[in-house]
Amino acid sequence: MQELFIETTEQLQDFAHAVADSPWLAVDTEFLRERTYFPQLCLIQVANEDVAAAIDPLAITDLAPLQELLMNPCIEKVFHAARQDMEIFLHAWDALPRPLFDTQPAAALLRLGDQVGYGKLIQQVLKTELPKDHSRTDWSRRPLDKAQLRYALDDVIYLGQAYLKMKSQLEKLQRLTWLDAEFAALADPQTYSLEPMEMWKKVKGRQHLNGIKLAILQALAAWREQQALAKNLPRRWILKDDVLLELARRSPKTLPELEHIRGIDGGFMRKNGDAVLEQIRQALQLPKDQWPKDKRPAARPSPEQEAVLDLLGAALRLIAHAAGLSPQVIASRKDLLALLNNDSQIPLLQGWRRSLAGEPLLELLAGQRQLLMERGKITFQASCRSENNPTAEM
Repeated sequence: MQELFIETTEQLQDFAHAVADSPWLAVDTEFLRERTYFPQLCLIQVANEDVAAAIDPLAITDLAPLQELLMNPCIEKVFHAARQDMEIFLHAWDALPRPLFDTQPAAALLRLGDQVGYGKLIQQVLKTELPKDHSRTDWSRRPLDKAQLRYALDDVIYLGQAYLKMKSQLEKLQRLTWLDAEFAALADPQTYSLEPMEMWKKVKGRQHLNGIKLAILQALAAWREQQALAKNLPRRWILKDDVLLELARRSPKTLPELEHIRGIDGGFMRKNGDAVLEQIRQALQLPKDQWPKDKRPAARPSPEQEAVLDLLGAALRLIAHAAGLSPQVIASRKDLLALLNNDSQIPLLQGWRRSLAGEPLLELLAGQRQLLMERGKITFQASCRSENNPTAEM
């Protein structure tokens, strides 16, 4: 394996040309986000079976050769937990690499764990223990030492090896196409779009507000999001969640009232006081039918529903066992309750989960399938009752 550290556009051009015919490329990024709204890209690692490169975006002003390489539709780009990497590329290039393969959701279909971390994945697939010494490295500092580069390159060298093995296993199980919809969503820019007026839903503690107070929270959270984006600062540096909640609760209408809110200092007052009061004023004028409504937790299931959930859970475990999967990878008990409440938007009723388990469980609820006990074993099979017979009451 040839290993490179690329610091110039010329080196990048040579590397991109050398790997342009690769059927796949393993890709990873190192970035910082503690002090910015957008991640600061500090290093990009790319590897195929023969060469691995750590590319320095802080030294290279023109990354066009890399962009062209990663946007090549003939090369499959391999990531682990791709979402953050994809956000970085979308911000940098206003485009996303495709096609792609993400080893994290793929691992779930091989019973390697739901949301499995990279180190654990490599240990399970390749029987290799990777060091964790640089997981908290400040990747913006230069120069990078040999140990840091070793850590960074290992992320793509072993990722490529794991990908080849996992893809082969998925093909043998005829599950490779199960991931198509998930990978397509990861490569869709709409997946990463943020609507400022929806950001109130991410504020911790919002469940303690309702009515007009939620409308105020919505307006303030949207304003905070726009400020953070414009200034490229973390949201919490504009206003912390607990301050947003207090503003929504107390609804100050004057600067002196605003000044008495804990967490509002003089500097913030001078720069943003009037703007915050204007957001509150506008929210207070909203008609009731425009107030946001927080989706409250579902009511506690009744004893009858609990019994049906147990029945669905037993059927799910049988389905998962037959498929060689963990039941949790397919659906949680919360998903089963949503199914029982006729929620059609749950993951259980999308993609491969629907065909594997969603449809059979719907048939169970409709009386078209049944669980039977035979010689101490439970079986899940088509119901022998005619469609004209009424189903048993819950």
